[in-house]
Amino acid sequence: MSIVRPTEPEEESYGAGTQAAAISNALVQLHRHRYGKGPTKAKTYLLDDLVVCVLEGGALRVEETLRDRGAEEIVHEVRRTFQNALEHEFRAIVERETGRRVRTFLSQFDPEDNIGAEMFFLEPG
Repeated sequence: MSIVRPTEPEEESYGAGTQAAAISNALVQLHRHRYGKGPTKAKTYLLDDLVVCVLEGGALRVEETLRDRGAEEIVHEVRRTFQNALEHEFRAIVERETGRRVRTFLSQFDPEDNIGAEMFFLEPG
């Protein structure tokens, strides 16, 4: 039986990892600046023409209170409205870091588990 050890990442993978980290960091900073509180964890995935950033933590106290009182739909509505208002800032981060134009931006937040996902569909590269 032989032990297989992972190899060092190829330069292409390392570049993608650095790019993904830059997107994660910038999106966390945007949340902190605009929401007043940012996620505690973030991870970005680059998949062909798709960028997905998963953000955990960072729910505002008012969102937690509304969720706990059964007003989860209001949390969704406020988040959607806010995301629409900031869409150009979210797009600009991904376009700057990938060098590609964002075709579509989608955002979702689950107040129950305090997890969000920012999804960016890029122009074919």
